Amino acid sequence: MLREEDKREVRERLASMREPVTLVYFTQMLAGACRFCVETERLLKDLASLSDKITLEIKNFVSDADEAARYGVDKIPATVLIGAKDQGLCFYGMPSGYEFMTFLETMLRMSSRDSGLSEESRKLLKRLSRPVHLQVFVTPTCPYCPQSAILGYSLAMESDFITCDVVEISEFPHLAQKYEVMGVPKTLINDTDGLDGAVPEAVLVSRIMKTAENEPKSE
Repeated sequence: MLREEDKREVRERLASMREPVTLVYFTQMLAGACRFCVETERLLKDLASLSDKITLEIKNFVSDADEAARYGVDKIPATVLIGAKDQGLCFYGMPSGYEFMTFLETMLRMSSRDSGLSEESRKLLKRLSRPVHLQVFVTPTCPYCPQSAILGYSLAMESDFITCDVVEISEFPHLAQKYEVMGVPKTLINDTDGLDGAVPEAVLVSRIMKTAENEPKSE
């Protein structure tokens, strides 16, 4: 999938990885079951071959249903990104185009065990005490999407209460209709609060805290 010149550049970037990162990929090979599963697997295999710090595990969405449920995977293709532990980071779709850069940057941050967030954001997130689920809707041709996707993943890395799915929305049109995604990037917080565009870190953290505070307490 990756051209030789791209492999050289990616290998150089991945050379700075310090700690291992695991990619758990869920796929299905039945004809018509998953449009981009084969291509996504090839891309991930190419990526994993470029660094001994990357481990790729390939799972079947049907026969490994228990594992899919454990990771919260409900559609394919899906890739769970794991650093020191599972922190709820998943990419749905094929991470191509600009979203390949999202993948690279996120793996580098996971490998460094550092979210890259500001100290102010870290302090605010320590006050979080309720689960927050982020969905960041992107497309491979959107140059502003990696900023939002990387931010969502960084927030999930920083707080055990936050999980983040990045969704390549053109592969899941039913979600575009469900969440009224008219443009990308779009970030959705707990299925209720949507932010359009590449919002600054401080703005998203503030909205996360406000949304969590307004969530009804579980009985």
